[in-house]
Amino acid sequence: MAGASQGADASLVEIFASAQGEGPWVGAETIFVRFGGCNLRCGWCDSPKTWLASAACRIEDAPGSERFSNVANPVPIDVVDRALATLAPVGAGFVSLTGGEPLLQPQAVRAVAERARARGLRSYLETDGLEIEALRSVVDAIDFVSMDWKLASDVAWADREDHRNFASIHSEFLALSHAESEVYVKVVVTPNTRDAELDAVCDGVRSVAQDVPLVLQPVTPFGRIRERPSAGQILGWQRRCAEKLDDVRIIPQTHRAYEAL
Repeated sequence: MAGASQGADASLVEIFASAQGEGPWVGAETIFVRFGGCNLRCGWCDSPKTWLASAACRIEDAPGSERFSNVANPVPIDVVDRALATLAPVGAGFVSLTGGEPLLQPQAVRAVAERARARGLRSYLETDGLEIEALRSVVDAIDFVSMDWKLASDVAWADREDHRNFASIHSEFLALSHAESEVYVKVVVTPNTRDAELDAVCDGVRSVAQDVPLVLQPVTPFGRIRERPSAGQILGWQRRCAEKLDDVRIIPQTHRAYEAL
């Protein structure tokens, strides 16, 4: 399987160096490989340019340079590999496979993850946690899974005819991730978030393992979500979730600050 993935091309939006802006590895030096195409429409999405495939991918010329070269899509894996070499962090950094939804391109995800591992870098898959068969085909190449648990109060399928329930798919996805890799679950909470939704998240996580970290991420207002939850709401949700799970953290997005670096 590994050999078959080496020639994979990827439909990408951008490749650049920065620091991880979300979750338990916030602040870690990271190369971001952003895939184009998404199966969801999140009301707070801060990267709607990733919803559809892009004609070209921009690749940063050097870490922090803010100078980019454009490459036509699909991007050959050898071009991605050269970008990893150019932008590589000092020491054991991460390569974030993000989007859009990377698992819509599982062969490309596997190819990038394998190239990252060959360079001594850890692969960090940022996913909406809904493409189970795609995960099954790549999970042995992934070092860390950052799994979003989507709430129907703010998220819908891109295909309006798709009415599958997020929670049941998420539970199966998490079980596979936990069995094969290191994983945490992230939930973006907004003023629309309901207690019952978070109860269902906690029950789903606990059904897999009570010690899987759960990150409550207060929404960064964007798109149609214009306000954050109050401090009281967020702290109340943390306490509510902590009654069921061992590790519940509030971690806001920080990568907006990195844009000024």
